[in-house]
Amino acid sequence: MNVDRRAALRNLASFFLASPLLSEQVRSGQGLPKQDPLLDPINIWEFKKLAREKLDPISWDYMDEGGKDEVSLRENRTAFDRIIIRPRWLTDIHNIDLSTELLGHKLNFPIYICPAGGKNCFYPDGELETAKGAAAAGAHMITNGGIDELVKSGQGPKTCWHYTIGGDFSRENAMLSFVERVEEAGYTGICWTVDNMLVSHRERSIKNKFVRTWCNEGGVPRNAEGEVIFKEADVDNIWRSDVYPSRPFATPTWDNLRQLRDMTDLPIIIKGVLTGEDTELCVRYGMSAVVVSNHGARQIDHTGSTIEALPECVQAAGGKIPVLIDGGFRRGTDVLKALALGATAVGIARPYLWGLTCFGSRGVARVLELMRVELALDMGMSGVAKISDINRKLVRIRNLSI
Repeated sequence: MNVDRRAALRNLASFFLASPLLSEQVRSGQGLPKQDPLLDPINIWEFKKLAREKLDPISWDYMDEGGKDEVSLRENRTAFDRIIIRPRWLTDIHNIDLSTELLGHKLNFPIYICPAGGKNCFYPDGELETAKGAAAAGAHMITNGGIDELVKSGQGPKTCWHYTIGGDFSRENAMLSFVERVEEAGYTGICWTVDNMLVSHRERSIKNKFVRTWCNEGGVPRNAEGEVIFKEADVDNIWRSDVYPSRPFATPTWDNLRQLRDMTDLPIIIKGVLTGEDTELCVRYGMSAVVVSNHGARQIDHTGSTIEALPECVQAAGGKIPVLIDGGFRRGTDVLKALALGATAVGIARPYLWGLTCFGSRGVARVLELMRVELALDMGMSGVAKISDINRKLVRIRNLSI
């Protein structure tokens, strides 16, 4: 009996080794075939490690840093650890559906691309590569601009909002020109960030004597010895900590928001909201949605985490407008927690920038895919099969006043 069993196992092994489905590399004892390096990182943190190894140290600091002491940068992550998932069992999870609706458009999954400046410091034609990656992954995107032709062609992301920091709104004719261009290109919304009227002290970049125009010129310039090259024109653009804040024009107010609302039928989304009071004002002024955001913790420090601000903003919105969020999201569980606390969708920035740095548009799409799969798996293991099944009962808060 034992001899027959051993013979049968040998015959089975010979059959598999002879199979054309098994590569010559494996049959010859050399191990598994080499795979596409894109598939080597198994999670977002491994993309971060690869990106740091690849980037110029000054470019890395520019991407990675937060404002001043970086307290909010740390809290954007640590706050997730105090939100506990309450899984439920024996629910039917054989078919997990991540699709949801946002402002009349169907999203394949509730994770989207946030705007992020300086992409050319990380990869050539960074904005265009990001848009191509978002389109390949079927993801919604908020763009910094420069992809009008891709959007017009229909080859860009299915839904794409155009971002502005309000510089386009210093005069009424400039605002109207911006609106007309956005409408003509076919964008599906306007996203106005309200937390970037002044530029913060980002002390890593100040120490590095970072010049922001480098990202328009292809990255940090160095000579053959590895020394940074400063042109004469760079002297006035080096990031410094002794410049008193000022703007040449009055900064936008709620009155400008009313003007913008009267100029277009496009959805207007206000990004950078951290309080219930400002959420209520957005509802009152006819805004289409808000994004709870602290600018990746790159502006004013000590604002706490965005996930901590989310519940009061959701309560203030009262179901009248959707509430989105970004800031520190790295895992499917992070996204799941935000959805449980009332967010409609979750934005990422640094994670896709890590993917962009390493692999261009393919890296952007891969990062989105990893987070999409993680979210689906975490939903299933929590007992929820579709986005509409997620509610506040799915989480509890440990020592956190939200």
